[in-house]
Amino acid sequence: MKILAIDTSNHPMSVAVVENDQLLATETLNMVRNHSIYLMPVIDKLVKLVKWQPEDIDRIVVAQGPGSYTGIRIAVSTAKVLADTMNKELVGVSSLEVLARNIVPTTKEVIVPFFDARRGNIFAGAYQWQAGKLVNRIADQHLAMKDLLAQLANLDQPILLVGHLTDRIAKVMGEMPANVQLAPRPFSIPSTYQLALAGKDIQPVTDIDSMVPHYLRITEAEANWQKLHPGEIRQNYVREV
Repeated sequence: MKILAIDTSNHPMSVAVVENDQLLATETLNMVRNHSIYLMPVIDKLVKLVKWQPEDIDRIVVAQGPGSYTGIRIAVSTAKVLADTMNKELVGVSSLEVLARNIVPTTKEVIVPFFDARRGNIFAGAYQWQAGKLVNRIADQHLAMKDLLAQLANLDQPILLVGHLTDRIAKVMGEMPANVQLAPRPFSIPSTYQLALAGKDIQPVTDIDSMVPHYLRITEAEANWQKLHPGEIRQNYVREV
């Protein structure tokens, strides 16, 4: 199976082309935020580098969130357009799961990947390797870093935090519990090779148009809309927009 994997859900932008579990080429940019400018040129570059034609691609796997509002939309929108126009399979994978997969399957710790969600909050989930498969132990969520650490302190297990501990999070997080360790900084860069591996056995979406980003919190536009329409509720605001 030939897979194109795309992740722009946070600061790093990464693309990989993978065939039958083998990484053929990948590129990661971690110094720009203009993902919309660089994404398609990087995809085109890598596909040409491995001498694929667009019709050779079997499946597109995209990091579906959580993360940056704009970043997730760029990756998901690009993946949907490519899958729709080329009639390719489309799969979405949690951006937090992608980060958790940086930790090798031999580890016994509970892996807690996290992203800075600003205002002292983070996106986080809990994963653990079981029989060679990464299992979601606690669903991805949006919460305060100090609240996450309080929950983890109550677990009678070693915990490995995986992510970039930004200065603004470090200032409000408080003391690290004794059972919690922070993985070295290199593990905080998502791997689109791991993204491709995570998405290769997932059932593709049956309706490409129905795929939406996993924001895990309301968008700024939705928050503003609610201020202007108190008491009204939109169940599918993102899809309607």
